[in-house]
Amino acid sequence: MLYQKVNAQMWRNIWVVGDLHGCRAQLDAQLLKRDFNKQQDLLLSVGDLIDRGPDSPGCLALMQEPWFRCVRGNHEQMALAALDGRDQTLWMMNGGEWFWQLKGAALIAARHALKRCAELPLILHLDFGDRVVVIAHADYPASHYALGKDVDWQQVVWSRDRLGRHQRGSSAHIDGASDFYFGHTPLEQPLNVANQHYIDTGAVFGNRLTLVKLQ
Repeated sequence: MLYQKVNAQMWRNIWVVGDLHGCRAQLDAQLLKRDFNKQQDLLLSVGDLIDRGPDSPGCLALMQEPWFRCVRGNHEQMALAALDGRDQTLWMMNGGEWFWQLKGAALIAARHALKRCAELPLILHLDFGDRVVVIAHADYPASHYALGKDVDWQQVVWSRDRLGRHQRGSSAHIDGASDFYFGHTPLEQPLNVANQHYIDTGAVFGNRLTLVKLQ
């Protein structure tokens, strides 16, 4: 599934969180601090739930929660490829060793959870009535956004080209939506440029986990 539409008006508060990479305890602490209400509020993720951090299974469990939505990140993509027998070394080199250390019921549960990542959308389209907000892992690789538009999924999951242009001082808006939220590249601080927001602040490397309130 490339796109998934979310009616933002169904929720009281909506937050988007940067790359979790197994940092479930940090997330839970942040949600507690913000009085997150699991009956009325919604949490959105820019992907990369897994790898490198201490609790990848705990972050995968978020996918079963009715108050959580997520796009697929490159780490989920690497895990799916490895489970299909392709590029296992690539996943291992990028933090996937936790999976191969599991045994018994924990291994079976993690395998099932990772397989469900194939059902994650690549792009979340949030309709607020008066504005549209788009969430993807790495980029929306076009100058104009449209719901259902055919774009290169590998760039959505992997590309750092647009971020590189921002960092070189060559920024441009993406037309067709109010704001875009991305993760993928750990930064010391969130980067807000044009109508794009990069919110992976490297929580797994000892920095803070970034949550942004959209509503």
